[in-house]
Amino acid sequence: MPLKALFPLFFLLSFLTAIVQAQTFKYAFVTDTHIGTETGEADLRRTITDINEQKDIDFVVITGDVTEMGTYEEVQLAYRLLATLKIPYYIIPGNHDTGWSESGGVDFNNRFGDDKFTFDFQGYRFIACASGPYVRMSDGHIPRNAIVWLDSLLASTPKEMPLIFINHYPLDESLDNWYEAIDRLKKFNIQYIICGHGHRNKAYDFEGIPGTMGRSNLRAKDSIGGYNIVSMTKDTAFFSTRHPGANFLPPWQKIALKAFKNNEKSYPRPNYDLNATYPHVTPLWTYHSNANVVNTPTYTSSTVFFGNSLGFLEALNRKNGKKKWAFQTGGAIYSSPVIAQRQVLFGSADGHIYALNTRNGKLKWTYKTGHAVLGSPLVHNNVLYIGGSDGHFNALEVSTGKVLWRFRGVEGAIVGKPATDGSMIYFGSWGRHLYALDLKTGLLQWKWNNGSTNRMFSPAMCTPVIHQNMVYIVAPDRVLTAIDAKTGNTLWRNKEASVRESIGLSPNGNTIYAKTMQDEIVAYHSQPTDPGIAWRYQAGFGYDHVPSMLTEKENTLFFGTRLGVIYAIDLVKKETKWAHKIDHSMVNTVHVVDGRNVVASTMDGKVTWLQVR
Repeated sequence: MPLKALFPLFFLLSFLTAIVQAQTFKYAFVTDTHIGTETGEADLRRTITDINEQKDIDFVVITGDVTEMGTYEEVQLAYRLLATLKIPYYIIPGNHDTGWSESGGVDFNNRFGDDKFTFDFQGYRFIACASGPYVRMSDGHIPRNAIVWLDSLLASTPKEMPLIFINHYPLDESLDNWYEAIDRLKKFNIQYIICGHGHRNKAYDFEGIPGTMGRSNLRAKDSIGGYNIVSMTKDTAFFSTRHPGANFLPPWQKIALKAFKNNEKSYPRPNYDLNATYPHVTPLWTYHSNANVVNTPTYTSSTVFFGNSLGFLEALNRKNGKKKWAFQTGGAIYSSPVIAQRQVLFGSADGHIYALNTRNGKLKWTYKTGHAVLGSPLVHNNVLYIGGSDGHFNALEVSTGKVLWRFRGVEGAIVGKPATDGSMIYFGSWGRHLYALDLKTGLLQWKWNNGSTNRMFSPAMCTPVIHQNMVYIVAPDRVLTAIDAKTGNTLWRNKEASVRESIGLSPNGNTIYAKTMQDEIVAYHSQPTDPGIAWRYQAGFGYDHVPSMLTEKENTLFFGTRLGVIYAIDLVKKETKWAHKIDHSMVNTVHVVDGRNVVASTMDGKVTWLQVR
């Protein structure tokens, strides 16, 4: 070998030797294993074998998207694989583990113990938070209960203690509440942040805090997968890619370890400036729950009801928003409650359907299913209709919880709300299909799918709307579909606008409304042949993908957006009557009381009663 060619090799060997000599500890940084995909299991097995064969790795951190769909089987397989590691590992979920999870993330927490962690190692404190979305499409979001936990943890953390923060998402606008973590960390001796999600190695600067995104463990276009090894020396953290069974690669990223100094620069933050444009719209009250709220509140003449991700069904005074009572279930509540016979009815991820006394929250009856119940109920003629994640759709007697019938042939989890025309009931699932059952017997009349084998295009989050023997849905395939309600045959599919999951129907049934993914509301005439778009309105809400259904009342169309804004559109003048920002996170489907009163909730746990003067 020529002498000149030896110099780069000598330099590399010297550099690696210096790292080893100065090293205080080393850990493996694994992310985006996506168990459930074609190569996910094999790629993780190789990585685990490779880590076990090395003698100088102290622990492993796994930063989310452990599974592809968050199913029980995928979570169990991931756990069994990771149990073969010979060193400790610490793990958090990502959006794939929670956004489509049939248990709302409960299976992950039950199997791995929690969706967040902290531990100290050689003077460093590692802190990791989960990040949604949960059960449906929206931006990433550090859960409300995790922020409460983080505050408690930081309150007992010495200011000089070096911190390493871990999240699945980058701490930027990929998370709708990135600033909640950033602003807190800047007050401490934060060293760096690591994340996954992007499936590539990338260096970041998070408002003056160094950051590193790690590559996916999946092989992708390689023959084998890969992960990162982080070598912590006295003054530097070195990040190196490792292909299982291959040689040690030179570092691609290094971060200086030193006392953090806040640069005191001003960075953009979301604000409520929009509300000054419509000062006649004001909150009667706002209540902030201690956990995420991913369901639509309901109400009686005196009380507002909703569930949160810690499993509490909360009841607030309708006049002032003060808590009246709370009932705790054993799992997260993503089911939007309904009121019938002085009972509040809903499902829980603990696998039960509940009926509580609306006045005092005492349990009237409960029904146990085979898995989480994330779907929202519908009451028709004193019968409760609700589906879950156990492959069943249920008809229960409202007064007693007695089973009237059960349909046992559902593929995938039911997470949405059914609709009925009085003779059949219609609902979708994450198993690709829309189902039609006889309302009285529960017998399958038909099931429909859009022809895609991809579960991500399932008609799961869209509430069907029905008029004159036609069912209309908007699935994630971004197409408005009309289906014959009696036969299940496709009547037409319109893809002129990029609509996604959000849909609504006028009170007379003549108009279908949908929300596009960029600024627009579109309307179609309900008819058996493709009518084309009847009209469009540029509402200006920006990019949007959350399944917040549209509701018409008193010639006004109401809906929420991913950025916490509720819109009211004048359907006669085709103009915005008002818009009001209640939060910086996703607004669930709003409950329109009348043209002047709206009650709404957001993913960050805010529940607000808005009034229009």
